Amino acid sequence: MTEITSQTIKIDSCDVHYLTAGNPKDKSVVLLHGMKFQAATWQKLGTLQRLAEAGFYAVAVDMPGFGKSPACSMEQDTVLEYFLHATELKDIVLVGPSMGGRIALEFTINHPVLPQALVLVGAVGVAENENQLGSIKLPTLIVWGSDDQISPVSNSGILQSSIPGSKKIIIDGAPHPCYLDNPEKWHNSLIDFLNSI
Repeated sequence: MTEITSQTIKIDSCDVHYLTAGNPKDKSVVLLHGMKFQAATWQKLGTLQRLAEAGFYAVAVDMPGFGKSPACSMEQDTVLEYFLHATELKDIVLVGPSMGGRIALEFTINHPVLPQALVLVGAVGVAENENQLGSIKLPTLIVWGSDDQISPVSNSGILQSSIPGSKKIIIDGAPHPCYLDNPEKWHNSLIDFLNSI
């Protein structure tokens, strides 16, 4: 049984809660979350366990105002930057679904050397950042549900055509939180991508 640890770290005026699984010496996979979800979503789905079993250090973060992290006045981009530095994570792969996808996308544009790779799942905010997508030079996996009604599947095409060398996977029949609809395909696609970089 994979042990999952719950921790809280103080970052300036913010208390940030997060869950971890695996060995901290392994490549770090930092999991953000969507507007209606939280770090615990990745535990319930089995993503933390699957990543740890595959030899990765899984870190699921509750962004301020979500899950067990109280709201605070710092910008999400700054919170994430400070969190990554404070936890001293290694070889970071940033995973962002929906709202978390916007955070991950804008974070990567603003801090191009911090993450080593990027996974965007039904990300919102694609059109707003379209002019800067070409600046992303990281290995990038794009995952979308074919029936996404929140962030249209056309956004996945914009990302793929704008980010050099990116890989796209469409989960047929899946809605916006496509990883919840087909966890097996999600986990296999994520781990295959992680093993390829």
